[in-house]
Amino acid sequence: MKPENFLKRVSCTTVVSLAYQSLGVVYGDLSTSPLYVYKTAFSGKLSLHENDEEIYGVLSFIFWTFTLIALLKYVFVVMSADDNGEGGTVALYSLLCRHARLSTLPNQQATDEKLSSYATDGSADTWQSSGLKALFEKHQRFSNMLLIFVLLGTSMAIGDGVLTPTISVLSAVSGVQVKIRELHENYVVLISCVILVGLFSLQHHGTHRVAFIFAPIVTTWLLCISSIGIYNIFQWNPHIFNALSPVYMLKFFRSTGIDGWISLGGVVLSITGVETMFADLGHFSSLSIKVAFTFLVYPCLILAYMGEAAFLTKHHEDIQRSFYKAIPEAVFWPVFIVATFAAIVGSQAVISATFSIISQCCALNCFPSVKIIHTSSKICGQIYIPEVNWMLMCLCLAVTIGLRDTNMIGHAYGLAVTTVMLVTTCLMGQVMITVWKQRIFIVVAFLLFFGSVELLYISACVYKIPEGGWIPLVLSFIFMAVMYIWNYGTMKKHDFDMENKVSMDSIVALGPSLGMVRVPGIGLVYTNLATGVPAIFGHFVTNLPAFHQVLVFVCIKSVQVPHVSENERLLISRVGLKEYGMFRCIVRYGYKDLQQENYDFENTLVSAIVQFVETEGEDESSREAGDMDIEVLHAPEHPVKNSNCNEKLKQSSYGTQVTKSGIRHPENFMLKDESLEILKAKESGVAYIIGHSYAKAKKSSTILKKFAINVVYAFLSKNFREPEVGLNVPHASLLEVGMVYYV
Repeated sequence: MKPENFLKRVSCTTVVSLAYQSLGVVYGDLSTSPLYVYKTAFSGKLSLHENDEEIYGVLSFIFWTFTLIALLKYVFVVMSADDNGEGGTVALYSLLCRHARLSTLPNQQATDEKLSSYATDGSADTWQSSGLKALFEKHQRFSNMLLIFVLLGTSMAIGDGVLTPTISVLSAVSGVQVKIRELHENYVVLISCVILVGLFSLQHHGTHRVAFIFAPIVTTWLLCISSIGIYNIFQWNPHIFNALSPVYMLKFFRSTGIDGWISLGGVVLSITGVETMFADLGHFSSLSIKVAFTFLVYPCLILAYMGEAAFLTKHHEDIQRSFYKAIPEAVFWPVFIVATFAAIVGSQAVISATFSIISQCCALNCFPSVKIIHTSSKICGQIYIPEVNWMLMCLCLAVTIGLRDTNMIGHAYGLAVTTVMLVTTCLMGQVMITVWKQRIFIVVAFLLFFGSVELLYISACVYKIPEGGWIPLVLSFIFMAVMYIWNYGTMKKHDFDMENKVSMDSIVALGPSLGMVRVPGIGLVYTNLATGVPAIFGHFVTNLPAFHQVLVFVCIKSVQVPHVSENERLLISRVGLKEYGMFRCIVRYGYKDLQQENYDFENTLVSAIVQFVETEGEDESSREAGDMDIEVLHAPEHPVKNSNCNEKLKQSSYGTQVTKSGIRHPENFMLKDESLEILKAKESGVAYIIGHSYAKAKKSSTILKKFAINVVYAFLSKNFREPEVGLNVPHASLLEVGMVYYV
């Protein structure tokens, strides 16, 4: 059920329940920001200006940043730009691709636009939206620039997966030095590393086993820090509410000058996690996330920041330990324990989000294939990627041991967060023009207001590049290079396949001269093409002039939608003449869909082909001539539903049943002869024919291109998942065909 339809039917109780559950998944990162915001903001030269006016100014900046960016921009504007209930950078890009037709994915077809989740609003284009679409259509370089811009935001978001666990855990653990002053810094780092190793080591169990305690932990944490905040306000400075006036921001800049501007790199840490709030939109309803933020998260965090500022006005010397120093003596250790657990929960949320981002990038051909494990049989979004998990752990340990200072880590964290927010703002501007059809002055006002605020914070973070800000730049450069090179190599491979696809008639004509024979069984030829016969098959039959009685060209492709329903997953068509016994199956996935490793593909495919054969004569108007072969572009009118690994798949429309042992049909139902031959071929066995293509740069290519293709792309192709592993192909039924192509 789509979230927008879901909201129409839910009760207030359901919304409140979802809002409570979202606390543990969505707000873990955002709620732990008070651990390090003031400490980072007052690091460096600003620590020399520790009087009440500077403290008031920092609090005023925190309040208005939190209100304008988190509440106004994200809650009231950005979260309305969902893609069928999904949020995040990839969702915004997908939304733009469908409405502006600027998709960089190969094999996109007109039939994809008939998907239920592909639907657009259908409203007439304005001159602004028409102009933007025309710009992308006429100038391909702008589409490539947009892709690079999206990859920048995605790379910075992955960098958050490294920096969030590091700064959260290290900040929480360092609080113990407030009570045990003789504890050396090395022990704090060691304890933090042990917690991080334990956190990443437990990822393969999945979050569903402990997720039920996440919400109580974050709720307890929010109530603790807000209660302490109220206590500190009345205990130390009841007039701290005056700092909410924006006048204090002007006074802050006037008294601190350039040092105050630099300190904004610490202030922006107060809104770390707002992008996670948008990215996790698909796990909950938009209304539930808004309710949780507006009525609990927002007031609790504001009270916490105000209380800490009130404490600082009377304790200037405790600026670098202000959070833990502001905790009353009687409740210090309970709050310390809750803070440590809250940091772990916040880290877990970002790690899970990183797995999701990598999975989406794989679907969009922007990341090499990796092993994706489902950790929950009930919630498809809960996944675990071993390679990414251990990579994140090593990077977290390296940052923790290498820097040891939460201030330097905070500088790096701030640059990553502000960059992702700026990318979201720019994409939102395009969504407002292309999708929402807003007037140009509204879009310009949105971009100027929020863009200028975020650029102000980015400029402050850029100043801190030598003091830790270089970390997200290096990480994002590496991830962007991997993503772009992989996308470039994959697209060039598809272009090669398109240019060198062969005619089915030419292969059949070669049959007598090659002594070509048909052998019993079904052959599944995996190809990157949604039309035509791939060159890999022509290479196969000329070297081994025999292929199966029933041949199916299988193309697995991604579509620019978050999910494709099971009854729209397969598209079956005929390749060539009927007597050839050849078919094409296009398997469509959304960018958030995951291929089930226990998916009973063989039986599902055969059942779909039989269904296609039985209904083929019912709609002659669906026949179209292909460019190199005769291909019936016909999607089955009757749904083809996949079975669970422990359940039987049934095609009730024709009485055909698919079980784990095979396919059977009732005796009182007469199938066509061709259908019976297909079922007989299935009993003879199924073979998988997969091509291994090796890319090489042309001799005339530049040195940079040769390095990218011959070194980086070749390394990624050899060391990440092979196609047959990702498709869960049995080795006993596998035939591999190798080819080299030059780009």
